[in-house]
Amino acid sequence: MTLNAEMLVTLADIQAARTRLNGWVARTPLIAFPNENLWLKAENLHPTGAFKLRGAFNKLLSLTADERARGVVAHSSGNHAGAVAYAARALGIPAVVVMPSGAPQTKLAATRACGAEVVLVGNASEERAAKARELAQQRGLTPVPPYDDPLIIAGAGTVGLEILEDLPTVGTVLVPVSGGGLISGVAVAIKSLRPDVRVIGVEPELAADAQASLRAGKRLAWDAAQVAHTLADGLRVTTLGELTWEHIRAHVDDIVTVSEAQMRRAVRDTALRARLIAEPSGAVTVAAALYGGYDFGPGPVVAVVSGGNLDVELLVELLGG
Repeated sequence: MTLNAEMLVTLADIQAARTRLNGWVARTPLIAFPNENLWLKAENLHPTGAFKLRGAFNKLLSLTADERARGVVAHSSGNHAGAVAYAARALGIPAVVVMPSGAPQTKLAATRACGAEVVLVGNASEERAAKARELAQQRGLTPVPPYDDPLIIAGAGTVGLEILEDLPTVGTVLVPVSGGGLISGVAVAIKSLRPDVRVIGVEPELAADAQASLRAGKRLAWDAAQVAHTLADGLRVTTLGELTWEHIRAHVDDIVTVSEAQMRRAVRDTALRARLIAEPSGAVTVAAALYGGYDFGPGPVVAVVSGGNLDVELLVELLGG
């Protein structure tokens, strides 16, 4: 599917999202990584531990009274699930969330704690999406997609506005890439205001479908069994969304990859040196900045730490090595 330019999210959409989110979603800080030309956009400090709260609230706050009364359904590997559950509870909206059976227990527990009904399926993103569509039709629920939705993208784009305001000298912004919602919104915000600033996506080598798509000039899909091997559970989506692909193709400068070892090291060093807990999916940007061997050019680099939700056992393992 090829979308018209008019269908893409605009700077005005993102600015409207920021106004809508005022009082619901807090601004996150930029934190300097010691002794490096690197700043961390600490999206892990949201109450749900991830940036997803921005898109979830933007979508739910835009629903009609009838849609709110009937409820919503979302599918997610974890962070979007928690965000939708949190926002739905805050707004008094019934929520059903489809999650993979292999999701981290931390993310499952957080979602259930917010009162959402959790439905478990297999680990493939296609299974989650199919089950969510089925539930939406059966129960009359409004779908809240994890990334391929203009309101979700616009909410995520508020991250880009904050980066430019807090660090006007920024040269490069590194963004984790899963389904593409976060990087789509960030890229629109930054390129609309500062086209000279580079926006670069980061993926694990084992789940690099977005990089492959950008290189090929068309949206490609990777096998679910392949992407399941990465430790970054939040980046195991097998293909970009149709809408996010169009944003990435239009606004993103490049997509780079990191190894599993580099990602593990980044989780450890972000905790011990920057005093921030980053889940592997959120630490890919730090890995690219510090250990990837990439030249991101002049100016400070901002790494978006998209989330910090990981099981304690994994954190202890990663801190140990």
